[in-house]
Amino acid sequence: MNASIKRGDIYIVDFDPPKGEEFKVGSEILKRRPAVVISHNAINRVRRTVMVVPLSSSPMPVEIFAVPVPSAGTNSVAVCDQVTTVNKATRILNRVGAMSQNDFKLVENGVKEALGFAVS
Repeated sequence: MNASIKRGDIYIVDFDPPKGEEFKVGSEILKRRPAVVISHNAINRVRRTVMVVPLSSSPMPVEIFAVPVPSAGTNSVAVCDQVTTVNKATRILNRVGAMSQNDFKLVENGVKEALGFAVS
């Protein structure tokens, strides 16, 4: 995966465990699913990893940190308490779009809330 990954981009990400290590820990997000890149573009350019928030679909967001993000698709929610870092070369599969600025701000606030940081 090249260095053109940008903050706010939506990619299909492979969240499955590495082959030979097929186990799930707790309630970790699994399978291939969309995710929004939240790491700073300076980091995205130089690191082999990016930070992402997985996206899911739900007609009604039930989890406290599941933020509705309609620009990512009908019934899409960002699961802000599942923020994680993934390897660009092995986990990022293909770009499927970009999140609107308004939705991305909601994701930022959801991540801050999940981490216990002040929300602006």
